[in-house]
Amino acid sequence: MTQTTEEGLETSGTLRLDLNQHRFVGHGRIDLLRRIGETGSISQAARSMAMSYKQAWDSVDAMNNLSARPLVRRQAGGRHGGGTELTDEGRRLILVYEAAEQEHRRFLERLSRSVQDFDHFQSLLGVLGMKVSTRNHLRGIVAAIKPGAVNAEVTLDINGTPLVAIITNESVQSLGLAVGVEAFALIKASFVILSTEDGGLRTSARNRLCGTIEHITEGAVNTEVVLALDGGTRLTAMITRESATELGLAEGDRACALIKAPHVILAVRD
Repeated sequence: MTQTTEEGLETSGTLRLDLNQHRFVGHGRIDLLRRIGETGSISQAARSMAMSYKQAWDSVDAMNNLSARPLVRRQAGGRHGGGTELTDEGRRLILVYEAAEQEHRRFLERLSRSVQDFDHFQSLLGVLGMKVSTRNHLRGIVAAIKPGAVNAEVTLDINGTPLVAIITNESVQSLGLAVGVEAFALIKASFVILSTEDGGLRTSARNRLCGTIEHITEGAVNTEVVLALDGGTRLTAMITRESATELGLAEGDRACALIKAPHVILAVRD
């Protein structure tokens, strides 16, 4: 029997934890912390990872600067002006990451079983090719389910803000969705369309989520905009730099995110 495309799909991804919207730790940095703890030397830890001493210290400095308390502490003496040791905060971070990594693995396994929904194939390819982070991974509670002949309309309550997704009836059953169940909405930043709150636009996008622009990062071509929704959830949009300029977006301004319901992918915990 010939295998269909969706039957052969598998999910993959690496976990990265961000802190205050900055890259904080991933598998590589956690491995570096582990080896520093084992060897008591950043030079030995770097050597075992085929990493330069400077690169290792740059990573440690970046983590220490972002963390409320130092993760690595320098000791007196040693070839490079001192040995190194993990602080209690550093050891705790490793445990937190390991626990999060287990949850992340279970999430990917569940998502892998859910990609049988071929209607979301193109959207899933983009999401699964990205490193998973907390951006546009929105937690909510199922507020309503309206089944149709083939697809169902599922409404999530995201901290008081309704978000509508359209998925197949089969996916509703396989995910075990019901009113009151916790679910997560995955939305690519490039699927988020921004408008000014007073734009007065009428669009086909089912979702209109408004809030305050918290942060804008300009690139050569694209601009990343972080919107703090009225319920407290953060939503990231990736738009062209030209569009951001034409809209006159600025930090502190009000704006709305327009998202088509078919672009919202739902997932649940095991």
